[in-house]
Amino acid sequence: MSTRIVRNLLEGKSQHLLTIAPEATVQDALEIMAAKRISSLPVTRGADLVGIFSERDYIRRAVPKRVAPWDICVREIMTEKVVCVTPNHTIRDCMDLMMSHRFRHLPVVDGKLLVGMISIGDLLSALKAARIDFPPLD
Repeated sequence: MSTRIVRNLLEGKSQHLLTIAPEATVQDALEIMAAKRISSLPVTRGADLVGIFSERDYIRRAVPKRVAPWDICVREIMTEKVVCVTPNHTIRDCMDLMMSHRFRHLPVVDGKLLVGMISIGDLLSALKAARIDFPPLD
């Protein structure tokens, strides 16, 4: 089997990429995420990726302060230092990044242009399709 890369994963996904502006309310972001059954959104200003917003951001940064989602903007609680991959990264590269940083979504960029998002589910589906067996857990 040839090494699968992110480009291969993106080919099988919808080309419509959902994003949110940093000035949007967290309520707006959560409503999109609930409607689309996703748990994170890339935060963009124009074509520039400026952050990522996830359910975890809200739970960890706003809920303890009892801030209502309609009273706070995405930019105030988003993750600003975004770890990204390129279309040429391998599935193993992505798995290693997700495991070491403990997150479930990776924006895919080509230069500075956001071209897609991959999730842990995308990676697991690719591994399953490749019939890679996992060793038993001890």
